[in-house]
Amino acid sequence: MLVAALALPAIGGLGITARNVATGFLNMPSELETPPPPQRSVILDRDGEVIAEIYDQNRELVELDDMAPVMREAIIAMEDSHFYEHGGIDIGGTFRAALRTLSGDVEGGSSLTQQYVKNVLVESADTQAEQEEARETTLGRKIRELRYAVALEQRMTKDEILEGYLNIAYFGDGAYGAESAAKHFFGVSADELNLAQAATLAGTVRYPYLYNPRLNPEDATDRRNVVLDRMVETGYITQAEADEAKATELDLDVSTPSNGCMPSKMPFFCDYVVQEIEQNERYGENETERARWLRTAGLRIHTTVDSDMQEAAQDAVDKWVPRRNESRKVAAEVLVEPGTGEIRAMAQSRNYGPDESNLGETSINFATDMNHGGSTGFQAGSTFKPITLAAALDQGMGFGTSYSSGNTTTITGQRNCNGGTLADWTLSNSGDTKGGSSHNMISGTKGSVNTYFAHLQADVGLCNVIKMAERLGIHRADGTSFDNDRTQANNSFTLGSEEVSPLTMANAYAVFASGGKLCEPQAITSIEDRQSGETIEIKPECEQVIDKDVAAGVSYLLQQTFNGGTTSGLEIGRPAAAKTGTTDGSASAWFAGYTPNLAGTVFVGDPRGPQNYPLRNVTIGDRYYSEVFGATIPGPIWQETMARATEELPAESFPSAPPQFGGTSQAPPRPNADEAANIEGGVPDVVGLSEADAVAALEDAGFEPNVSSARVPSGEAEGTVAAVNPDPGSELPRGATVNVFLSAGGGSEERSGDLPGGGLFAPGRLEDVDGD
Repeated sequence: MLVAALALPAIGGLGITARNVATGFLNMPSELETPPPPQRSVILDRDGEVIAEIYDQNRELVELDDMAPVMREAIIAMEDSHFYEHGGIDIGGTFRAALRTLSGDVEGGSSLTQQYVKNVLVESADTQAEQEEARETTLGRKIRELRYAVALEQRMTKDEILEGYLNIAYFGDGAYGAESAAKHFFGVSADELNLAQAATLAGTVRYPYLYNPRLNPEDATDRRNVVLDRMVETGYITQAEADEAKATELDLDVSTPSNGCMPSKMPFFCDYVVQEIEQNERYGENETERARWLRTAGLRIHTTVDSDMQEAAQDAVDKWVPRRNESRKVAAEVLVEPGTGEIRAMAQSRNYGPDESNLGETSINFATDMNHGGSTGFQAGSTFKPITLAAALDQGMGFGTSYSSGNTTTITGQRNCNGGTLADWTLSNSGDTKGGSSHNMISGTKGSVNTYFAHLQADVGLCNVIKMAERLGIHRADGTSFDNDRTQANNSFTLGSEEVSPLTMANAYAVFASGGKLCEPQAITSIEDRQSGETIEIKPECEQVIDKDVAAGVSYLLQQTFNGGTTSGLEIGRPAAAKTGTTDGSASAWFAGYTPNLAGTVFVGDPRGPQNYPLRNVTIGDRYYSEVFGATIPGPIWQETMARATEELPAESFPSAPPQFGGTSQAPPRPNADEAANIEGGVPDVVGLSEADAVAALEDAGFEPNVSSARVPSGEAEGTVAAVNPDPGSELPRGATVNVFLSAGGGSEERSGDLPGGGLFAPGRLEDVDGD
């Protein structure tokens, strides 16, 4: 009868009877899905701390029991005082609303149930057309809401409907739901609201802008007082309570949760996570759908980032390359866990923002590839040389592989993967590197000798070096493969003339640290979807891509760079392996290094184009540099970051140098090299001895002791030998270096198994001398 009464003023002229109208009403679709409304998604670090919130609507869902009783009472008194008495339709209110609708005016949905229905239809609309239909000012929309309301009351309790309404309603100023509104306007949770605060919020829902207490405090106060009067009329409060509440000020404490990556302390890692979700098809059919899911589903995104490591990386890049430096240079750093691919830190010396014209501001993540919001990459310089080492060891070449090439050499006859012969290639060494005499893998790596690696690449085969790069997960940052005309004609591949990202290089070096296991870089470990109630678990995707001995061999060689090589003076007090990189003309500078449980890469250059804006005659911060090498700025950034980032990690050692690769003497091969490499005895056990006695014992045994300047916690007396590496009893060739670590006291009884490995520490500091 009610439906007929509503409809007849519009259609009575057509002669349709009330019975037909009512029958049509009952035959209308009545099943209304009530999914959770859009809510905030949060991105969490690996310890569960929030690093960013992302949302279209500031909403946080809570249960009805977690809302103050006065909040429930205020909303019922003002919006539907007979809520607990009717079956979804307030007859008088609905009839008045319908008549106003017919006259072109707009009135609320009358009952709370009808208002809830309207909000559900609006929030669940997938298209603009559906939203407009849910909001249209027509009698048809009003009747549809009535039908859904009647059906909803039959399958939901009153408290469930009220809870749904209080979570979905818009309270103005960008606050959706009672919980978010309470926090936004008053800085309290919904269960902490007092009478005056609850009445203020209840007064906003009919006209959220007009009664916005921040923008229109006088109107909001008047409206609050109307709500208090209604609460007296309905018996929820006494007149005295109302008068007391009316006498109070609004007393706002306005705050809004941050939205997006810009306010985050780690904005570029946050952006990487957002890109990972929006670009990955596993999270939705298209980018629009994935973006909406991210911003409306109330996701809890658990990530791999370690806040302490991130802080260490950010502090280091900001110290050495300040964000607003006038030279416009940038430093970017990535830390990756070997064996899992989990990204522990991603930092760069820029503020996150969309206006590239602002000094020190960018939205480009220079730490990653273009398809994750990064750049097209930068030439990696000599950090590519370990690829050639891995390819050579993979073919069975040994550490003694030597070439005599001088400071300048010409390589002829190189062939690419298509079988084509490349043009002759003439190159020179750079910096303080001297050719002249022979170099083997150890001395060539320590000095980063360009001419040595050119000959090594020629012997291994350019195509094999390219394929090794691909096995290690290295690819161009612009998304193109190495199977292109430019790369296939690139004589200087081993010298790092391909454009890559710091993340790619950190992940490739992690392969050596993990014993040959390549893992896809991973930023997310799980996603809790609070709308669907499901959790997506993301497991590491790893594959053994090179032999363990090959990885151990590369690690051994890269450890030697700390012992009189290009990374000397950049030790971190535990086993580490590293390589510097400086591109031709100091266009950009790199440092890539790792411990057995953490790999890190640093890039420094000019995003406007390193070749056009090289690292020569520049002032960065308050320091002037005539020329920047990999050890000049990237090296100290890596050192300071890794020293802090590894504090809570065990000091693991690298595997010993695999014997099949031959002697580990660090001197260039001599005519009697084979005889000199003969094994004559094991490393003596000097743990517990004084420094002088230990050095004498090692020298007597035919070894070259290297006493580290970094002392380690140990159960041995302070100042005595805590450990040696390689371990006591290890068989080494005569003349091999044995590292000696003195005790700092106060440590455990662990000996050399968890302490630095061969050739890590040496006095002094050698400038980076790598080449292109």
